[in-house]
Amino acid sequence: MKKKIIFSALFALFLATAFADISLAVEGGFQGGSQVAGGGFSGPGIALSTVREALTMRDDTHVILRGNIMRRLGKDKYLFQDATGTVTVEIDHDKWGGQTITPGDAVELYGEIDRDLFNVEVEVDRVVKR
Repeated sequence: MKKKIIFSALFALFLATAFADISLAVEGGFQGGSQVAGGGFSGPGIALSTVREALTMRDDTHVILRGNIMRRLGKDKYLFQDATGTVTVEIDHDKWGGQTITPGDAVELYGEIDRDLFNVEVEVDRVVKR
């Protein structure tokens, strides 16, 4: 009988902890430079970069670029351009967010540098039409 009570109490504690973690994940987090309801980080984030700067960054560095997607180069590869130059970006189909983008549309690309021996690309996590 005591074992059942102890087991039930531990199980209830486990469930309460699990649900508390889930609700924190839904309510808190980081959005831009402002704090969201329920808590989270409030402060500076990743700064806007130029293509020229991005081409010198280390592999896996997070980057935000603002400019235009000029043309498709291949399956998920596109040519991105800003005032300082061009870079190949990789945008998987699920990263477009249902948006239709043309070369005349200004966009912000959120992603990370993908550097290998001969190339530098940006692997895009999110596309935002401006």
